[in-house]
Formats: sequence, structure tokens, C-alpha cells
Amino acid sequence: MNARESNGRRAVGAASLRAAGPTTSPWLRILAKAAAAAGAATVVVMALGTVMSGGGAALSALLGAALVVVFFGISLLVGHVVGQRNPSGAIGAFIATYILKVVGFGAALFLIGTPEWLDTTWFFIAAVAAVVVWQVAEVHAFSRVRYQIYDDQASTPNGAPRKDGRHAG
Repeated sequence: MNARESNGRRAVGAASLRAAGPTTSPWLRILAKAAAAAGAATVVVMALGTVMSGGGAALSALLGAALVVVFFGISLLVGHVVGQRNPSGAIGAFIATYILKVVGFGAALFLIGTPEWLDTTWFFIAAVAAVVVWQVAEVHAFSRVRYQIYDDQASTPNGAPRKDGRHAG
């Protein structure tokens, strides 16, 4: 079933399998996948909150999850913007932004306080659910990102090393 082509690649049907290239600017795709997963979890928590405690619980859950999505989304947007100019610097910008967000989130909660209408239990449940689901989806999406670590141009078209002794890496 799997025949070998003359270049050594395995052929499947009429198409040959080739190594995947690097993923170009993965941050927006990661953002979309993580936000969709957190959004689905939020809908479930809002439905549970509505059934168990009423509309205020659903609104509280929506607010808790929305804060998580906004704060986590900021990091991925910063990663995207920085990654356009300096792909290797995106992770550092992501980490720096994360630290600033944690401080900002804490300050916002402290300064704003708790509105009277807020159901803190459902706010907390939705926020925790959004964090957990977001992180799982983000790690899964990030695990699918491919970075090119070798210079494929350093070899000849048939895959042999260049004669001048240079190698990729």
C-alpha cells in the first residue's frame, strides 16, 4: 500500500507526505480556540446558575468568565503583535504581559470592590471554569504549533548536505 517514491518519501495514493513547515503567527488561532472553549464552558455555567439561582447568577457567571477571557486574550494579542516583528521575543512578551495582568486584575478587583448584585459564588465558579478550560485549550492549541528549528535551505534540493561543509543549526 505504501510505495516509496524515487526520492525516498513514502507515497500515499498519488500524494507524497512531506514534513510540515513552521506555523505562521499562531497566536490568533490559539486565541480563537481558547476563547471558544472558554465561551462554551461559560454557557454551561450560566445555564446552571440560572436554573439553580436565577438570572443574577447567570450575569455574575458571565462577568467572571468575561474578565478571564479579556485578561488572557490580552496576552495572546500581545504575543501576536510582538511575534510579527520578533517571533522569538513573543514568549518573553507573553510572560511579561501575564505578570502585568495579574497585578492589574488584583488591583481592579480591589479598587472596584464587589457590586451588590454580584453573586460571588457563580462569579467564582465561572471564573475558575474559564481559567481551567482556557488553559487546557491554550496548551492543546500551542502543542500543535510548529516552529522551524533547522534551516532547510542549508541542504541541496535532494536532501544531501552542501559540499562546503556548512550544516543547518
